[in-house]
Amino acid sequence: MSGVCLHIAGPVATLTLDNPAKLNCFTTDMLAQLASHLETIEASPDVRAVIVTGEGEKAFCSGADINAWGGLSPADFARNWVRGGHRIFDRLARLAKPTIAALNGHAFGGGLELAAACDIRVITPKANIALPEAQVGIVPGWSGSQRLARLIPEGLLKEMALFGRRIPADRLLSCGFVAEVTDDPRAAAQAIAEKAATLSPRAMEITKAMIHAGQGEDQAALIEALGSAAIAASEDRAEGVAAFQQKRTPDFPGT
Repeated sequence: MSGVCLHIAGPVATLTLDNPAKLNCFTTDMLAQLASHLETIEASPDVRAVIVTGEGEKAFCSGADINAWGGLSPADFARNWVRGGHRIFDRLARLAKPTIAALNGHAFGGGLELAAACDIRVITPKANIALPEAQVGIVPGWSGSQRLARLIPEGLLKEMALFGRRIPADRLLSCGFVAEVTDDPRAAAQAIAEKAATLSPRAMEITKAMIHAGQGEDQAALIEALGSAAIAASEDRAEGVAAFQQKRTPDFPGT
């Protein structure tokens, strides 16, 4: 039975797409499970880093199961399947914790968009990436034309999206889309995650937020979150809360 498995070992959480019979393609249930696991990870202070990978050796993720969306009405396809998946992938991209995609095999369509939502990627030399949506008469819907455009050169993106070409691992390393090409991407991702787990969680969270703000990733919310974090440490905030609870006029010190 297909699913998304969550395994937490010490400070490292691993999300594994488990649908190898269909090259780990996304079903409706798998999207829902991914969303639920991301909520769990975000709420777990002991988790310091996250790995996303696929079951088996052939594919990281081959995209979305056409049986899950092929029969939807145009409104349901746009409103529920595309926008719903986009929200879940955005949630992964905006996790406060560092994320590593271990591409154990090919990443096509939604699988490539999933990898793009992670902070860094490591890949097996046998894997390719592709955006094959035009072959079935659709377009990238889970950030393939947006977030991915910030991560790889325009020409490379057009090779995939407009001409149906597959891009090999060595080209992905040369353009910086992947951090490492290795025969064992899961082990490489584990080593990266364990190193990240030794660093300051708050420093990493704020640094990630600043980088994302500079790239336009959820910029408005990130600006307000950083401002709120700064004011939360102030004496003014402490005085305001105390005055409200004591039903008196606050005397703000301005510090």
